[in-house]
Amino acid sequence: MATRTEKDQAIEVLVEEIKATNVLYLADTTSMTAEATSNLRRACHKNGIRMKVVKNTLLQKAMERIEGRDYSEVITTLKGQTSVLFADKGNAPARMIKDFRKKDTKPVLKSAWIDEAVFIGDDQLVMLSNLKGKEELIGDIIALLQSPIKNVLSGLQGSGGHKIAGLVKALEERAA
Repeated sequence: MATRTEKDQAIEVLVEEIKATNVLYLADTTSMTAEATSNLRRACHKNGIRMKVVKNTLLQKAMERIEGRDYSEVITTLKGQTSVLFADKGNAPARMIKDFRKKDTKPVLKSAWIDEAVFIGDDQLVMLSNLKGKEELIGDIIALLQSPIKNVLSGLQGSGGHKIAGLVKALEERAA
């Protein structure tokens, strides 16, 4: 049995790990074989996700110690064996779990905490895997902003550039 000091140290380590991320998934990995768990760890590593199997009571205490973040809804899902998945991208763990489950029935999503939004239950997996990351959203916005500019430029460049020349000439005449 771990001593009180060892438990406190484990909680402090968890506090620091949780504070360092805005993406946290809790998954049920109960009854997974050693081989399946090893494959899951490899899949996590390949996708830039850190996986940690934790005791529910230690995780709950760590979450309760973090000020300014409300993990209460996530804490209600701490039953059975829990693996915590830490990631930088909100959709990365969901996509990895979805892909992994093509060969296995686990892990099952208990809950996810992404930028203070809480998602409860395995039925959220498909929706979470379709979430766009920050970079994807910025790319979409840039594409939307560029679209009208491209339309104007292509309209002006039509007819071999005569429109631009005509426009410049008209502006010169108006200025004179």
